Amino acid sequence: MSNSFGQIFKVTTFGESHGQAIGCIVDGCPAGLSFNLDFIQQELDRRRPGQSSIVTQRKESDTVQVLSGVFEDKTTGAPIALVIPNEDQRSRDYDHLASAFRPSHADYTWQSKFGHRDYRGGGRTSARETAARVAAGAIAKMMLQQAGISIQAYVSQVGHLALKPSYQNLDFTLTELNEVRCPDPVMAVKMINLIKKIRKEGDTIGGVVSCVVQGCPVGLGAPVFDKLHADLGKAMLSINAAKGFEYGSGFAGVSMRGSEHNDQFVSTATTGQLATTTNHSGGIQGGISNGMDIYFRVGFKPVATIMREQESFNTDGEKVALKGKGRHDPCVVPRAVPIVEAMAALVLADHWLRSKTVK
Repeated sequence: MSNSFGQIFKVTTFGESHGQAIGCIVDGCPAGLSFNLDFIQQELDRRRPGQSSIVTQRKESDTVQVLSGVFEDKTTGAPIALVIPNEDQRSRDYDHLASAFRPSHADYTWQSKFGHRDYRGGGRTSARETAARVAAGAIAKMMLQQAGISIQAYVSQVGHLALKPSYQNLDFTLTELNEVRCPDPVMAVKMINLIKKIRKEGDTIGGVVSCVVQGCPVGLGAPVFDKLHADLGKAMLSINAAKGFEYGSGFAGVSMRGSEHNDQFVSTATTGQLATTTNHSGGIQGGISNGMDIYFRVGFKPVATIMREQESFNTDGEKVALKGKGRHDPCVVPRAVPIVEAMAALVLADHWLRSKTVK
């Protein structure tokens, strides 16, 4: 069922959108790590539904409970179990989907593969599952912070509205000051107004979340099949509604010549290590971090549930007309920001621990 992620820092999530709870088990976290429950809750609050007028109005406090693996505010080395009760399910909003397949959802593929599905809110395929990832990612962030590694994601595009400046020219302290999580206040207003307009039309829109990792040392990742960027790509594309991933120069690099794209080395007097004058490589070369900033972008599709009538089919092969009901995000990217950070943290924490076993 592929419910686990990571090799050493391993996370298994559980639960469904309309079940009693969702949660995760984090195994492999070293003992003695200072455990800050308030920090985990703050991260969950950034992802939770109902936090603004441009996201789903499902009311969940997402209050996390720690069941094991922590004693006297430190990790013990035992598996850490976290649970988040579901509080505001409205399963009746999905009764019309018991035998019908929503366009561009996982209804048809899940039914075809497993023969039985929880149609309430999408069940296990719902983005509600990502709350467990954010909780686990917060633990990974605690560990990475001690290593001097920071992760910052932000919304860089909604529909046709895209930030032009490089991340190096943005003030990340502004990211959490608006409901769309864009560090450019002027562009943020435009994005918010576009999302509200699309929502009134009963439609949805996609966007891009950009992410920057700073303070990552040289040597995380491995050649061939465990490349750091490959694991980041897998992590990001496992997030609901993610449709694309690029790091460094990405697809823009194909229009450059090698003489333009190559990152020239320079020696740094402070550390004695090499750095590069440019960073088209996105902080990763040969699948291994090179000490420069790691930066990447994740593209998210428009939410598949729209408040407009669409034609589809039911389990008997009959044509049906479907229209979205209930509470849904008109655009996922504002709430996807902490999810992208969490998945990046899980990858980096796992590779950090793997690097400690290689001498």
